[in-house]
Amino acid sequence: MPDPKSTRPTSLGIYDKTPQTPITGIEVAAIVLSGLWLVGSAVFFLVLVPRGALGGPGGAFDFLLTMLAVFLPVAMIWVAATAARSTKVMREESRRLQAAIDAIRQAYVVQNQSGTRTPEGASVSRKLDEIAAAQRKTETALATFSTSRQPATPRAAARAVTPPAADGDQVALPLGTSAEEIRPPLSTDDFIRALNFPETVEDKVGFDALRKALKDRPTALLIQAAQDILTLLSQDGIYMDDLRPDMARPEIWRRFGAGARGREIAALGGIRDRSSLALSAARMKKDPIFRDAAHHFLRRFDRMFASFAETASDAEISELSDTRTARAFMLLGRIAGTFD
Repeated sequence: MPDPKSTRPTSLGIYDKTPQTPITGIEVAAIVLSGLWLVGSAVFFLVLVPRGALGGPGGAFDFLLTMLAVFLPVAMIWVAATAARSTKVMREESRRLQAAIDAIRQAYVVQNQSGTRTPEGASVSRKLDEIAAAQRKTETALATFSTSRQPATPRAAARAVTPPAADGDQVALPLGTSAEEIRPPLSTDDFIRALNFPETVEDKVGFDALRKALKDRPTALLIQAAQDILTLLSQDGIYMDDLRPDMARPEIWRRFGAGARGREIAALGGIRDRSSLALSAARMKKDPIFRDAAHHFLRRFDRMFASFAETASDAEISELSDTRTARAFMLLGRIAGTFD
């Protein structure tokens, strides 16, 4: 097992703790303001106020008020300076942490594209297990799906039926039977939920569906390709939740599954957000990593939907077309010319 310290963000040289200067501009400003206030107070009480005005029967009370008038503002100045210093430190820490997260994400995407895995690039299943474990321990976190029938998908139909039991609890397996062939089939509902990815950290149903889908190899390949391209799109501020595509009818999706291309299925390119289209098109031309990830994702989605449409109902096709994965296909399909 690799040393946990070797996989920390600090190994990237981004989130290293920078030495703090003892005196910053905030402290200098506080010192200047305090000095000005004390000088002004001294001039006021020692020069402008008549002698003996603070004496008399109420002299002690007047003296207390004078001390409060002199030193209370100074104390407030330093409270504000301390708060400003803390805010500045937290903002710097937040920027370094965000930079470290972005660097780890970029390295993870590059590793996925190159087909290599390092100890720092943990598998998606392991990451999901860690998130689910944290979810069970934490009861507070950040801040949706309808039902559908659950027939066996084409991927499930390709699997062999579980062999009958023999000799008690043992299962008689023919030679050459793999673990995937005896695994319970992936339901259509779990398949669609997995393509939409979990909504929040508390979306237990979404994580369960994703974990099941990752055990099915063809689906896992599509989910990995979708995760890579969604991560790359997010670097340009493009998020699928912000897109509101024009939804196409199920029969048009079926034509696409049957192999139709071009204007016959132009309604599938329902993404109209100009900024997202422009940013994605520009990156497709300039960034070879993005371009390879986009074409890889489009091929995976094409193969998946061709088999999915054979057994899916119109309601299930409509449900799948509203997932984050399908929206990414609509966006990238327009850029790649799939609907031209």
